[in-house]
Amino acid sequence: MTVKQKQVLYRIIAAMILLVAVAIYCASIKTNLYVQATLYLIPYLVIGYDILKKAGRGILNRQMFDENFLMAVATVGAMLLGDFKEGVAVMLFYQIGELFQSVAVGKSRKNIAALMDIRPDYANIIINGKIEKVDPEDVEVGTEIFVNPGEKIPIDGVIAEGSTTLNTSALTGESVPKDAKTGDAVISGCINMSGAIRVRTTKEFGDSTVSKILDLVENSSMKKSRSENFITKFAKYYTPAVCYSALALAILPPVVRLLMGLTPDWQTWVVRALTFLVISCPCALVISIPLSFFAGIGCASKNGILVKGSNYLEALADTKYVVFDKTGTLTKGVFEVNGIHPAAGFSGEELLHYCAYAESASSHPISLSLKKAYGDKINLERVSGIEETAGHGVQASVDGHSVYAGNEKLMKKAGVAISEEHNDEGTAVYACVDGKYAGCITISDMVKDSSKAAIAELKKLGIKQTVMLTGDTKQTAERVAGEIGIDRTHSELLPADKVNEVEILLAEKEQREKLAFVGDGINDAPVLSRADIGIAMGALGSDAAIEAADVVLMDDNPCKIALAMKISANTLKIVRQNIIFALAVKLVCLILGATGDASMWTAIFADVGVMVIAVLNAMRAMRIKK
Repeated sequence: MTVKQKQVLYRIIAAMILLVAVAIYCASIKTNLYVQATLYLIPYLVIGYDILKKAGRGILNRQMFDENFLMAVATVGAMLLGDFKEGVAVMLFYQIGELFQSVAVGKSRKNIAALMDIRPDYANIIINGKIEKVDPEDVEVGTEIFVNPGEKIPIDGVIAEGSTTLNTSALTGESVPKDAKTGDAVISGCINMSGAIRVRTTKEFGDSTVSKILDLVENSSMKKSRSENFITKFAKYYTPAVCYSALALAILPPVVRLLMGLTPDWQTWVVRALTFLVISCPCALVISIPLSFFAGIGCASKNGILVKGSNYLEALADTKYVVFDKTGTLTKGVFEVNGIHPAAGFSGEELLHYCAYAESASSHPISLSLKKAYGDKINLERVSGIEETAGHGVQASVDGHSVYAGNEKLMKKAGVAISEEHNDEGTAVYACVDGKYAGCITISDMVKDSSKAAIAELKKLGIKQTVMLTGDTKQTAERVAGEIGIDRTHSELLPADKVNEVEILLAEKEQREKLAFVGDGINDAPVLSRADIGIAMGALGSDAAIEAADVVLMDDNPCKIALAMKISANTLKIVRQNIIFALAVKLVCLILGATGDASMWTAIFADVGVMVIAVLNAMRAMRIKK
């Protein structure tokens, strides 16, 4: 408990003891009404002074219609009518309910804080020959920091010296440690488990992965779901409506009775109106709905799924179409050369040499695989004039020869006829040298072990159609799709073509249905932004993915998509349960209160009891069966 929560608890205990003592005293010793009022006023003010203060401030600011105003009017009215015990009890149980929900919200926040406890407290750097601890925000790019076993890596960087095992569970939700050695990139938030390492920072702390993730989690409550917006609007009109209804209940029946020649019975109708006010307090809805979404986002964070707002968590439950990028999303994105097919007049070594040099400036996985297969160190002085065309390939001057290396579209652009006399599966990189066809190199990419299971799980959850978009050849696309169970494929696409395909799918679906696009975040930002829900997978250390996506999966397991949808469905089920339960109980009790069949104690249950049950139910969203 926080200090403030403890103070409220002490006040509750004190007020409860005082209430029991005063009740026993008044029952055993005959006292007049004024003495009783004075005695009961003591526990009433002990427990309710802050509520009265807030209600008064609301009236002065002309924003009176809230739960503080309802409780103040109801309890002050009960005290004025001589129902001292009930007046104190209503305020006491209301404060108990408020403390309960405050502790529940705090627990939910604490769980997320514990899950995302990745913010480093310090960084070790050498100052005047000694290792000293400094604030990570004061560390400049290029500084070498020392990370000892058991410490968090404070800033993104590259290991300059040493090797170790890293615990990434706070980021990915996975307990399997990751090995890292000299030259490997490491990100902030991971815990160094074994060897001491020296890390050369590549970013400032504010731009590091840990900062971006913390900002994302902290700002997630700013983006409200439809359910939360509904409850906010509902409470805005509901509270004034019940206040005026209570006023009408207190005045109209006695006036009608007077006109009919009967006794007005003012006290009976005023008590009913006050009971009506207590019952009508919307706390159960106003508190439990946002808490449910907050708990759902916390559950997702625990499993390495960062959701940028409750609106996106809600939208996941309505998703019926899932569109995948292929490379790095459904496949491992690790390419290897599996066939070299030189044309007449060229050897395999020459073909690989020209392709590797032409692709030397590119960091694309295909380019990296060509350079890896070439094996020798590339002399950058032998290559110049490199031009990369998105979705086609590259052209460059290698040893004074004009070289084109890429797909069929690039060869057509170069005016060169190609030969496809090979049976190797995978992506084909064609090459021409000085306008003459030089051959092709085939490169394969392995499908992830979990991709087939992920697609099957999505279909179990009611996904209507799974679609794969790729720049790869039709043959390769159909092979991958057939292997894992994808419904539709679109191949040989440029980055802009992927956006167009998503636009077509968006036009085909029904209005309420949502379309999610899943990419690896490397070059998918436009499509991630255009889809109803953009999901970036394997985003550990990827700034672009964290910025562009609505949902960020911190590892590269596609099964997490189905898990995110399960968390969403579970959260929405709990939200609906709370709305139906709270409204049903309150409606019944309001009718009973208006007819005089509900006492003030019934009203206390309808307010505090319903709120406690709804909050307990909301906390179930923190857990999910995988």
